[in-house]
Amino acid sequence: MSAQLGRPVRDVLGVAARTLDGTPAVVSTAPRLADGTPFPTFYYLTHPVLVAAVSRLEAEGLMREWSELVAPGGAFAEQYAEAHAAYLADRTAAGDVPELAGTSAGGMPTRVKCLHALAGHALAAGPGVNPIGDLALSEAAAVEPPVRRLVGPWPAPVPR
Repeated sequence: MSAQLGRPVRDVLGVAARTLDGTPAVVSTAPRLADGTPFPTFYYLTHPVLVAAVSRLEAEGLMREWSELVAPGGAFAEQYAEAHAAYLADRTAAGDVPELAGTSAGGMPTRVKCLHALAGHALAAGPGVNPIGDLALSEAAAVEPPVRRLVGPWPAPVPR
């Protein structure tokens, strides 16, 4: 994982998701780093092909467009709020950090801020948990063959 990131990993609890060939794709990170710093990003995307693909989606400006989907009344607002709660529950199970209460990652529950965190959550939790993470992985897998080889044809989210 350090080789994937090009730097030493910090306070990794374990591999949260792997690619189809078994390579680490997402790590879970301690909610409080060894130096005492609260760290809200529990799921951290590490695979360089996936990181690059998600970076391209961010560069296309999709975060602004997709924020409309999770705003109050948006197609995925309710599911995104549920993803936020699931993320918080996962992180709290690894360690309760009062300073992080109510704060997840990626802009949840009302905006889209970091597709890397959301795609990492989707990979770790599986399809159907984080609609914006699913959307990012679905888009990346549809247009980038290397991504499709790593995660397969990721299902697009369906509004409820």
